[in-house]
Amino acid sequence: MPIMRKTAFVLLALCLSLSLSAFAAGDAPNGPLTKVDPKTVCMVNEMAMGKEQIPVEVDGKTYYGCCEMCKNTLAVNDAKRVAKDPISGKTVDKALAVIAQNEEGRVFYFENDANLAKHNTLYKK
Repeated sequence: MPIMRKTAFVLLALCLSLSLSAFAAGDAPNGPLTKVDPKTVCMVNEMAMGKEQIPVEVDGKTYYGCCEMCKNTLAVNDAKRVAKDPISGKTVDKALAVIAQNEEGRVFYFENDANLAKHNTLYKK
């Protein structure tokens, strides 16, 4: 049993670390973004993970998390299933959003492709 607790603690620390690094990056993207497949995003840690994540079905919509803790969080926490579009300022459902990542893998959610394109035009050279 102690090994299971240690494993749970390590997973908790990893998820918290990823969440804090995403929080430290700020709320607005600085630079061009690349569209990503929602299946590769941990929607709790706000990071593109580079591989398919654990699907979580809620009210007929699919969200994704990187571990059991994130999966459970998405299942019970309404606030973790929405984000603010950095262009329009509107609240968007992460399961329906256009998702894009910055160079570090941090993701941002847009209500449509046009808003992502508008963001990226701000950073064209």
